[in-house]
Amino acid sequence: MVDGWSSIAAEVLMLKPLIVYHLKNFFLVKTEKDREEAMDPGSIGFNTGEPRIQLYFLLGLVYAAVTPAVLPFIIVFFGLAYVVFRHQIVNVYNQEYESGAAFWPDVHFRIVLALIVSQIVLMGLLTTKKAASSTPFLIVLPILTIWFHRYCKGRFEPAFVKFPLKEAMMKDTLERATEPNLNLKGYLQNAYVHPVFKDSMDDDEEEETICMELESESATVRTKRQSRRNTPLPSRNNGASSPRVSDGIRNHPEP
Repeated sequence: MVDGWSSIAAEVLMLKPLIVYHLKNFFLVKTEKDREEAMDPGSIGFNTGEPRIQLYFLLGLVYAAVTPAVLPFIIVFFGLAYVVFRHQIVNVYNQEYESGAAFWPDVHFRIVLALIVSQIVLMGLLTTKKAASSTPFLIVLPILTIWFHRYCKGRFEPAFVKFPLKEAMMKDTLERATEPNLNLKGYLQNAYVHPVFKDSMDDDEEEETICMELESESATVRTKRQSRRNTPLPSRNNGASSPRVSDGIRNHPEP
């Protein structure tokens, strides 16, 4: 709990980005662009912040059955976390990407799993407290929780996985209005290729176009004049092709 409250306070203060900004401002900043880059807070770390919040939620559910006195502190922690992270996401951090809440099904599954773990702990705790007769009635709780998860998955998961048809029609209408000459077939041919492979494919296409241009520019044109380099010279060892002495005397007679 101390770690959770201190993490919320550290999120508000942001001491590490503040120290890094002052160091960059003192040593590296020379222009206004450098100052803006030094003041960039980055994006929220979903890979560290979201699992930590889910861990606190799991601990709160588990210890709620063992020590109910911890529940007020957990409620205060999640209330402060909601206010702080809402402020940081809206006013401080930069949004690098938009996933359309595609991560929410995983979050919902982990919350349901935490509920099942807390229910199993509750059943084990009541068994040790000489209340084993109530344990068979508690078996219904995990079954109902699993049924609720399956119902939510079948009812709401397609909204997070598939793109809504209404928004797709609006996007198509907007694309037709902004780019009426768009070749949709050529665009969709490489639309779902990984960006790394797409860059390599673009490079290959550029190389092919450059080679085709070079081949069209370097096309040979036939002329009537012959080059000396292509004309074969008479061999000195070949008697049929070498000039004879009699031919030279006949062409140049003595005076």
